[in-house]
Amino acid sequence: MNTQLILDPAAGNGGKTQRRVIVCAGTGCVANGAYKVIAAFNDQIAATGISFTTEFQAETTPHDLRLNKSGCQGFCQMGPLVTILPDEILYNKVKVEDVEEIVRETLVGGKVVDRLLYVDPATKKHCKGIDDIPFYQRQQRFVLKECGVIDPESILEYLHHGGYLAAKKAILKMSQEEIVQEITKSGLRGRGGGGFPTGRKWEAARTQKSVKKYVICNADEGDPGAFMNRSVMEGNPHSVLEGLMIAARAIGADETLIYVRAEYPLAVARMKRAVEDAQKLGCLGDNVFGSGQSLNCEVLEGAGAFVCGEETAMIASIEGQRGMPRPKPPFPAQSGLWGKPTIINNVETLAHVVRVIKDGADNFRKLGSTASPGTKTFALTGHVANTGLIEVPFGTTLREVVLNIGGGITDRRGKVKANGFKAVQIGGPSGGCLTQEHLDLPLDYDSLRNVGAMVGSGGLVAMNEKTCMVSIARFFMDFTQRESCGKCVLCREGTRQLLAMLDDIIEGRATSETLVLMEKLALAVQKGSLCGLGKTAPNPVLSTLRYFRHEYDAHVFHKHCPTGQCKALAKPSIDPVICKGCMACGKKCPVGAISGERKQAHVIDQVKCIVCGVCADTCKLEAVVGV
Repeated sequence: MNTQLILDPAAGNGGKTQRRVIVCAGTGCVANGAYKVIAAFNDQIAATGISFTTEFQAETTPHDLRLNKSGCQGFCQMGPLVTILPDEILYNKVKVEDVEEIVRETLVGGKVVDRLLYVDPATKKHCKGIDDIPFYQRQQRFVLKECGVIDPESILEYLHHGGYLAAKKAILKMSQEEIVQEITKSGLRGRGGGGFPTGRKWEAARTQKSVKKYVICNADEGDPGAFMNRSVMEGNPHSVLEGLMIAARAIGADETLIYVRAEYPLAVARMKRAVEDAQKLGCLGDNVFGSGQSLNCEVLEGAGAFVCGEETAMIASIEGQRGMPRPKPPFPAQSGLWGKPTIINNVETLAHVVRVIKDGADNFRKLGSTASPGTKTFALTGHVANTGLIEVPFGTTLREVVLNIGGGITDRRGKVKANGFKAVQIGGPSGGCLTQEHLDLPLDYDSLRNVGAMVGSGGLVAMNEKTCMVSIARFFMDFTQRESCGKCVLCREGTRQLLAMLDDIIEGRATSETLVLMEKLALAVQKGSLCGLGKTAPNPVLSTLRYFRHEYDAHVFHKHCPTGQCKALAKPSIDPVICKGCMACGKKCPVGAISGERKQAHVIDQVKCIVCGVCADTCKLEAVVGV
């Protein structure tokens, strides 16, 4: 390959090709058949005689069309997604059998296939492209900007979009001090959860006197419902690698590592491909950008221990030891991998580093809040109309994210309900719950900390009114209890006892003493644990106790689950005012527990009822309550 491409990033056929067909090949779309859709496009386009290519090429080519895959395009709810440029068309839920029509009508005939467009449920309008879809309109995408456009396995296309210019600038034109000063000036904070100022971390490592230093990319994303880092690695791996190179230059490191969860095979493969291609092009190796400086990178696979997301546990894992945290100080910036100064930044943080160096700290600070500048990616999941990967400036409200970008809260049938919002779990097992009273709270590090929650890595799980908050607390406590490394007694035994008390509550064995003891133990675990896993493990319990105490009281004192989700306490009934006696639920009940005459209110026999929920799913009037 020609290293001159780095000096001339506009080279290539990306701007010359008349039309592009881009198929989303993020994990979600791949699971729904994206690769088969790509193969179908290849066959159908070839059959038309249209001149096309599937590769980004360094020289101008006469092809009329380019077919390529991309990383996650964000709108996961609607995948597989197919974008056609420059027509600005976005087709959703594309199947193999739809491809022939797209090629015939759009690529050959120049027409839009209306049935494959997204339909806005609020306006019933067919949305031609992302500029028409509220899900995209309300975002400001920077880290995710290229993820749904470029081929993640093409370093040439990354160069065409200005890739590696920031790293080249940092290595050839900036001193270590200047890089750290620019990052500090930007106010960039770690996107991995804690929000620690990146510039301060880098400065601590830069000033250490050591011949050997390391930079580690923390790609060990493990929160339930979180897939931001995975999607960035799958969609734009070179941006992560470029940020890693800038960090290495800033502290004087010549060796970097990317620690990825083995459960992310696609991300692992694309990161390894990015490293290999960067080495071939001279971005990595013994003579980076012809500077005479050496810089190497290795991709390592973690075994999936959640605790290894903690930096000292990660270092232990890389060194071949059991992944367990150690006390700090010394901090990794002082004594990290193999006892050498080490900085650890997560995937999204490194991707932001590229933008700061390329566009400047002042431009970076134009978005976000004063204390939390820039944008943040969130994985929006749960009872929400539009699940997917989003990016918004810090300071954006929960209302904007969930009710506007997310399209609103859905019921058990997937229909949007105007007043269905109950809570959002933010920050995964380390975070806490936000409620109706927090809908207008700006999402940033400090605001969330003040209400007992945290940004975390960026997982957002929306919940409707039928969600049992006690069961949610139990779900996250079960996760953290299983992921505890066992080093701290308070974490190892405390989380186990908290889980046991939550089981007592949802199974009807708890007393008033259970609630008192559970809260005291949660606070003890929070204060006495060594690492972030233990210190934050009680957060879901404490936040649900704080905002949904009435649900705990109903479980403990009335032996009743208000939402009907805890089967041991569920008492399904039929509202006689709503019930019209259609008999649909009675016909579906597998144990014959529902009785009543036609056009009269029906009744559920509590002795026969097995709380399967079929009656609630069947009733179109939602007359069944308590399940």
